[in-house]
Amino acid sequence: MAGHRAEVLTVSAVLLAAAAFVLYAGQITARGTGAVGSYDLKASFRSVEGVKVGTDVRLAGVKVGTVTALTLNPQTFYADATLTVQDQVQLPDDSAALVSSEGLLGGNFVELVPGGSIDNLAPGSEILDTQGAVSIIQLMMKFAGGGSGGDSAKKDSTP
Repeated sequence: MAGHRAEVLTVSAVLLAAAAFVLYAGQITARGTGAVGSYDLKASFRSVEGVKVGTDVRLAGVKVGTVTALTLNPQTFYADATLTVQDQVQLPDDSAALVSSEGLLGGNFVELVPGGSIDNLAPGSEILDTQGAVSIIQLMMKFAGGGSGGDSAKKDSTP
């Protein structure tokens, strides 16, 4: 009888801990994914390498939102992203969105760079000034190959 009571208490404690974890996880994920107090912005990038749904959107290094959707635009062959940003962050309409890297081994995030306009982006607006991901491998290949190549090897044929 005492063993049965211990089993019931153990199972109850595990279920309570699981329920608490689910509630906590729900609150954390609701903070930057279209929750109350946020609005959506659109942006098209040439490359979103390293960015996925749930990636941070940062302004001055501070997380102000998340990437909530990524789709390929079949007409432009660009990646269309939906960025959900906190309401208190009002961006000028000439702001830029860049895919930035946390370092050589770090992940990527979307960085917002505010412009200088007095007019702000309305919810659902598109950020027109974008810069896609820069491939570290491509940069290293250019460096190792000496830049664009070809031009320095040409010789002047005039006497």
